[in-house]
Amino acid sequence: MGPALPPARPRGELPVSIRPTPRSVVLERLAYTAAAPLLAAAPNLAPDGPLNVGLLLAGAVGVGGAVAAVAADEGTGRKLMRNSPLVTALAVDITAMTTTGWGIDAGLAAGWLACGWLIAPLSRHRRRLAPALAAPTPPPALTAAEPEDLEAESVEEPASPHPDDHPDPFTRGVRSMWERAGLPGRTLVITTDRHEGYDIDCTLLVRALEEGRPISGLTKAQVAAAVGVDETDVHLAPVQRQSDGRQGGPGWLEVRITPEAAARRRKAPTTREWWDDHIATGPVPGSSFVQKVRDETRKVTHYVAQVPEELGEARVDQHALAAVLKTKYDEGRLFVTTDGNQVLVSLWDTSPLAQTFPATRELLTPDKDGRWVTGYLGNGQPARNRVYTDRGAAHGLFVAPSGGGKTQLMALHIAADALFGAVVMLATEAPDEKTLALGEHTARYGVGALYMVRLLRTMAALMEIRGEMLWDDGQIHEWDPTRPGCPYAPFSGYLDEFLSAARNPLYGDEIMDLAETVSVKGRKYAVGIKVAGQSIYVQDGFTQLLCENLRENCIPVVLKVAPKKVNEMFKTLGIASENIPDPLPRSFSTSEAGRIERVMRGEPEPPTDSNTGGAGWIVEGKHPEVLRTLFMDFKQSLDPYFPDTITPLTDHEITELDARGLWFDWTQPPRPGEFGDTEGDDEDSDEDRPPTSRSRTSGSRAGLSSPREALDAIKRLSNA
Repeated sequence: MGPALPPARPRGELPVSIRPTPRSVVLERLAYTAAAPLLAAAPNLAPDGPLNVGLLLAGAVGVGGAVAAVAADEGTGRKLMRNSPLVTALAVDITAMTTTGWGIDAGLAAGWLACGWLIAPLSRHRRRLAPALAAPTPPPALTAAEPEDLEAESVEEPASPHPDDHPDPFTRGVRSMWERAGLPGRTLVITTDRHEGYDIDCTLLVRALEEGRPISGLTKAQVAAAVGVDETDVHLAPVQRQSDGRQGGPGWLEVRITPEAAARRRKAPTTREWWDDHIATGPVPGSSFVQKVRDETRKVTHYVAQVPEELGEARVDQHALAAVLKTKYDEGRLFVTTDGNQVLVSLWDTSPLAQTFPATRELLTPDKDGRWVTGYLGNGQPARNRVYTDRGAAHGLFVAPSGGGKTQLMALHIAADALFGAVVMLATEAPDEKTLALGEHTARYGVGALYMVRLLRTMAALMEIRGEMLWDDGQIHEWDPTRPGCPYAPFSGYLDEFLSAARNPLYGDEIMDLAETVSVKGRKYAVGIKVAGQSIYVQDGFTQLLCENLRENCIPVVLKVAPKKVNEMFKTLGIASENIPDPLPRSFSTSEAGRIERVMRGEPEPPTDSNTGGAGWIVEGKHPEVLRTLFMDFKQSLDPYFPDTITPLTDHEITELDARGLWFDWTQPPRPGEFGDTEGDDEDSDEDRPPTSRSRTSGSRAGLSSPREALDAIKRLSNA
């Protein structure tokens, strides 16, 4: 630290700038005055006289001193100035001996006298002669003191209250500043420890002025004022008693002064410092940084942090976190994964949800545990679904609006089931190009509510048939993929646009009843039901029982839904309110820069690519995870995704189904007696409507699914 300001001037003492000239200067100037006449007269009166010889010898001594000064390592300038009177006197003497007349000699002697008057104060006493009109000296900065400066202090300081422990210049400077401030908090600076790599930053150990008393009045502001730094650069900490015998307790305090470190931290903080300053105090409160990992291959940066265990699970404000990371939450670049008190923050260069992940047979093939890759999570992990669970066959639940990627998702599941060796059948309420292409790789495919109810009747009958089929050990068992000797293959029945079919006035009630039955018992007989639709709301016709059975025996996938439906959708799936995710953005494409310029030029905004098809959530546990499903290219042949052969039902199963009147061409019109009628000639007549096994109170529509159907019913009643 730099030298402290001089102590206050005692009352009655004159300022340095107006004090009398020092006595040594006066005596030296008198000597110059007396010697000047002799210097002019001696060479003229008696060049060989003793007086002139003495002058010549003195000049020779001055020349020798000047030569020695030039050869010295330091202090050369001052030594030359001190020898200059003798050297110049020698020059004047020699000049006087070689010239005639007294005029030139007298002028030279007078010039020598004038120089002597100036040289004396400059060479010997320049530190004492501050100009009278000089500006006041500013307080010294908190810098290291030069020993030469400290030695030059001529003002006598009063006795210091600090211990006389022969401190180093830095400690001496700090103590001087402390005393100048009036001993803040009635404390003394005992030791100073400069921080390595810094000129100013240090740690002070201070003690109460009166030994045995606690420090109670010292504040950051007092310390900052004493040493001339900002208050935020001062840190106070208690002192613990050390093993080496150093005292501690309330009578001692540690003072850390860090202006240089704070300036560096603001300009170029380390990752840990940046986390502590911007994230631990807001988006992830109480967290501490652990590590940062950059994955150049996947173009993502991972930040790992944790919170103290006593705080429980980490709380994350993702919108505030996105702002700190200089992104927007709805850009889809930021994903947070919590695991107890640990937090993983993944920041992608571009949103992984805007990428395309091509489907391959390798990804779609189930492993020994029945799991296969459905897509990829926002943090880059593969998102996996399953073809069976520890309870038996896995069901399926796919929810997405029109254009949300539902058929793509269903295609992935159909391929995984087929690669697992399952019998796959597909029924859809309305035909489209993609389901038609998928139908070529299934055991059976058809369109309409009639086809769907026939498929469900077959699935219900298969449960009865398989419940009586003997395994290789001659016993009957519930299906277990790990047990050898099973006499049948797994069965997966896919029902696309399920709710539309369930609203059908003729077959809707039976479709819902049979779906509930299969969802309850099918898992025991390797009969899985896979339901796809745009909603799972009870009020839309989806019964609570069916929803619960599917949820418990499958891994639901919910693709992009309208923001206002997100809460209700996940509540229906049994997700706690605190775990319900925010809606997905309308687009994952980065907004083009220059909007202000476009507005000023009157240009339209560029079109937005929604690119959200296949993006949504997979709900395996209590936390829905954002994912992007694999992409199956329907413009190319689907053969590479599917096995070479299609697995059929066994001959025994077909025989039993045929005996029950269930194995025939399901695209045919209703057969006589198929739905309890006798004629079967007028599918649309009210008199021949099929009976239902039971009426459902929740979501019942009394056979009417739209205002148009209600109007048609009124017209029929009017005609009657």
